[in-house]
Amino acid sequence: MSILVNKETRVICQGITGEAGAFHTKQCLEYGTQMVGGVTPVKETGASATMIFVPPPFAADAIMEAADAGIAVIIAITEGIPVLDMVKVKAFLRDRPGSVLIGPNCPGVITPGECKIGIMPGYIHTPASKSKSGKKVGIISRSGTLTYEAVWQCSTRDIGQTTCVGIGGDPIKGLNFIEVLDLFNKDSQTDGIIMIGEIGGSDETNAGKWAKENVKKPMVAFIAGRTAPPGRRMGHAGAIISGGDDTAESKIKSLRECGIAVAESPALLGETMAKTLRLRS
Repeated sequence: MSILVNKETRVICQGITGEAGAFHTKQCLEYGTQMVGGVTPVKETGASATMIFVPPPFAADAIMEAADAGIAVIIAITEGIPVLDMVKVKAFLRDRPGSVLIGPNCPGVITPGECKIGIMPGYIHTPASKSKSGKKVGIISRSGTLTYEAVWQCSTRDIGQTTCVGIGGDPIKGLNFIEVLDLFNKDSQTDGIIMIGEIGGSDETNAGKWAKENVKKPMVAFIAGRTAPPGRRMGHAGAIISGGDDTAESKIKSLRECGIAVAESPALLGETMAKTLRLRS
């Protein structure tokens, strides 16, 4: 099984006429994704998912157009969408529960061997069915680059991936940690979960507390930004330390108190996951 997307998912690209949209649509096609078009109106393509590369000033309208057309999975790759625009999008989506948004400012979603929607390098992923060890994990991350690092480390240890979800680092976005954790928790094929967060906000701490009460599968986490100075933006718009509770150290402490194994370095994500799976097997 997988979450959000699979080999049956039919995908369009909103923004396919742009250089990035055209390039990544080609990459998704070559991976085997059912890319069915890059045109509007979206209803006529029979698509159930969309990949959005529309420029920032118009991306919010593209998200709402997709939701209005009944697209089930909306993946917004676009970076730099104004926060006020995303406030409007969130309000719009509340009345359309049949559509879920991933992103914006994210690498996308991939179910290895079945469907790639986004900008991630497909070759580093290992389909769950091809894992000789039989171990499969789900990965959820605010950081695209660290997602790839976790994937590669798992693949080199023969740990397959059911689905990898990059939720993005903007302060206002679609699916959050808890919502994706819930999907992985309910997926019978997912044996363990890697959650990659960063400084700023309380999402990781809240997710840890939720996981303590609800998730029975092994979990590994990593929090980026230990050396970030307070009040300064570090990469993502959401990665700003505003108080004592949203530092890396405070989040790490909270996650460990919730029984989640926390990797000290991104270089230890795969090793920590492998060890945690062995201990819980």
